[in-house]
Amino acid sequence: MPAKALRFFKFGTVGALGFLWDSGTVYGLRPFIGLTAATLIAYFVAATLNWILNRFWTFKGAVCPDHPILQWLRFLLANSCGFLLNRGTVYTLFYTVPLCVKQPVIALAAGAFAGMFANFNLSQKLVFREKAPKNTIELLDLAVELHHHEPPASPPNSNAH
Repeated sequence: MPAKALRFFKFGTVGALGFLWDSGTVYGLRPFIGLTAATLIAYFVAATLNWILNRFWTFKGAVCPDHPILQWLRFLLANSCGFLLNRGTVYTLFYTVPLCVKQPVIALAAGAFAGMFANFNLSQKLVFREKAPKNTIELLDLAVELHHHEPPASPPNSNAH
């Protein structure tokens, strides 16, 4: 199995566990703080546990020169796009599908799937890199996959009239 495919499989496995942590936290906290707050807190519980497993299993051997707290913060930041996709899906389903309020696990599963691909790509490029970026510009380049190309050569200036 190619390395990227194996990493994606591991990332998906960690994500499935994250779904269980996410769901368990929502169901555990819902009676005390309500569905909306429980869902928000659950995301950070699951994201933290996912970061730990991804750090030590999925991306084992990747360059991790940062202090673990900084890497965790970068993981949360890199996955903010996935967070918006995930929780955007969850809250949209809560407000449009009454069954999802009664059974939040349905919305949580849809949200996890919605954010998974963005989270994998951004985690691999920004958090668990094969090589550390040399500077901020290189980090930005990795984030948005900009490639520096030379501008096209201007045509020779001919004064023939």
